[in-house]
Amino acid sequence: MTAPRIYVSFPGTAREALGFYADVFGGNLSFYTYKEFGRTDGPPDAIAHGQLEGIVAVAGSDTPKGGKSVRLEGIMLSLLGTAAPATLHEWFEKLAVNGTVVDPLYPKPWGASDGQVLDRHGLHWLIGYEPES
Repeated sequence: MTAPRIYVSFPGTAREALGFYADVFGGNLSFYTYKEFGRTDGPPDAIAHGQLEGIVAVAGSDTPKGGKSVRLEGIMLSLLGTAAPATLHEWFEKLAVNGTVVDPLYPKPWGASDGQVLDRHGLHWLIGYEPES
């Protein structure tokens, strides 16, 4: 790993959420259950560790009994300039399904295009790009 990676504690929805991100971004998805890790602090089929490897990497697990799940305030996951504009627009639209568009992805007065979306699993994304030269 060459950069920080987001690791999310999901409220029993890790399989669904990480599958959603795999559908949005592509990549390779793997899961390990509580049973496979020998954990007894949750259902045997709960996700002890899951990860999406690809252009966008996300990892996470189901929160154990009494644990805290994702609640983000004042933080965005930035995908500024990480792909071609058409791909960034596609990701934005997919993340917005059953989520909330905070700020549409369009050209801003300073010349760049960006937007914000809060996806259905509670992650806040900042997506954008500089104008083509």
